[in-house]
Amino acid sequence: MPAGLPDHLPHFVDGERRNSADGDTFEVADPVSNRPYATASAGRARDVDLAVAAARRAFAEGPWPLMTGRARARVLYRIADLIEDREARLAEWECFDTGLPITQALGQARRAAENFRFFADLVTTQTDEAYQVPGQQLNYVNRKPAGVAGLITPWNTPFMLESWKLAPALAAGCTVVLKPAEFTPLSASLWADIFAEAGLPRGVFNLVNGIGEEAGAALVSHPGSKLISFTGESATGQTIFRAAAPHLKALSMELGGKSPVVVFDDADLDAALDSALFGVFSLNGERCTAGSRILVQRGSYDDFVARLAARAERIVVGDPHDPKTEVGALVHPEHYQRVLRYVEIGRREATLVAGGGRPEHLPEGNYLAPTVFADVPPTARIFQEEIFGPVVALTPFDDEAEAIALANDVRYGLAGYVWTSDLARGHRVAHAVEAGMVWLNSHNVRDLRTPFGGVKASGLGHEGGRRSIDFYTEEQAVHVALHPVHTTRFGS
Repeated sequence: MPAGLPDHLPHFVDGERRNSADGDTFEVADPVSNRPYATASAGRARDVDLAVAAARRAFAEGPWPLMTGRARARVLYRIADLIEDREARLAEWECFDTGLPITQALGQARRAAENFRFFADLVTTQTDEAYQVPGQQLNYVNRKPAGVAGLITPWNTPFMLESWKLAPALAAGCTVVLKPAEFTPLSASLWADIFAEAGLPRGVFNLVNGIGEEAGAALVSHPGSKLISFTGESATGQTIFRAAAPHLKALSMELGGKSPVVVFDDADLDAALDSALFGVFSLNGERCTAGSRILVQRGSYDDFVARLAARAERIVVGDPHDPKTEVGALVHPEHYQRVLRYVEIGRREATLVAGGGRPEHLPEGNYLAPTVFADVPPTARIFQEEIFGPVVALTPFDDEAEAIALANDVRYGLAGYVWTSDLARGHRVAHAVEAGMVWLNSHNVRDLRTPFGGVKASGLGHEGGRRSIDFYTEEQAVHVALHPVHTTRFGS
């Protein structure tokens, strides 16, 4: 257990750490031992009321929304520096709380700092449009922070994904209420001290712990939260959509995925193999953009399956704190059992060629050996449904048309990956794949300037780059007459 862990995780509201109004708590366990190490305050409607009220006061009366972009950027740069100063501690806590391998947890901490620097840069260079009607009128766009942003984040890479939402919301001048995932609230508790030390004004950042059905639902339905940014599963996204509708609340939702990796015979198969393995087994397979369906052209299929299965068997599964570990423990017993149920379903639907159970050297904890199913029919549940674990399905195809049809034959549309040496075909297939993001001859390398989001059941709206600033701001058109305006007189 890392040194210095708190034994209780309270809310943070209006610059103070607070317990729940009713005093209720829930237990937080680590995924290696599944033993509780702390309690967290269990937020409900009253706690969300207090947090939203604090955020609204800070928005209406505080300096943050009225500060220049440059002034806010200075605070964001300090936040990035403080994240990096705490990098080792943050990664150790994240590794302990989520089961992510320590080497990958370190990468998440660095990316969180980069998110704040990126949006600090962006807000200082943001331009607004101006239009001139020659000789008559000047029209310009006044961009204003939208108000109180409700941020609901997942458990797979919690601190980094919190930074994806916090950085643009704060850069835009919003005040926020963060509801972190109940499985992994530990690293979120670091934000309060980071923000205070960086000089973020009181009440701008508020945090309410709790389960989604209580704290999350209260935040979504609260009339004082102007917009909601959510990352999580598609079914929860549908619930949020319904709850937000009566308030006509702005929504940005990045939801589930079942992303295809399309490998043609002419691809660099060694590179495609490396990318496919990393794409589905890094972050313990608990990643929304995981290439969890690998579609391989028939001429290369048998060889690719054999090589991928052999490599999967050699992946190091073990203690998340060991730098040699490549796949750690799944986040929570509840999720672990869900993934195991899909493995059993897969045994009935397809051919198991690697993994499929607990590694023998790990008798305790939420461990699953990287699991590979071959000859998976497109009607199979393991082909159609998001598993969110170290499980991959391989399916052959004959030609380009079949590859596209298989890639699109699911309800999701978050990401896609295409491997071919024929770049004309690569572009054709990339354009035809129903996904918000496609990588051609690459794995998931993110450019923060580009849109991030999905289509179909994978989401609503896009964030990333200027689109994030667009979401957290409102645009107001101001029209200024340059000369006396002729108006047709009524009632004269």
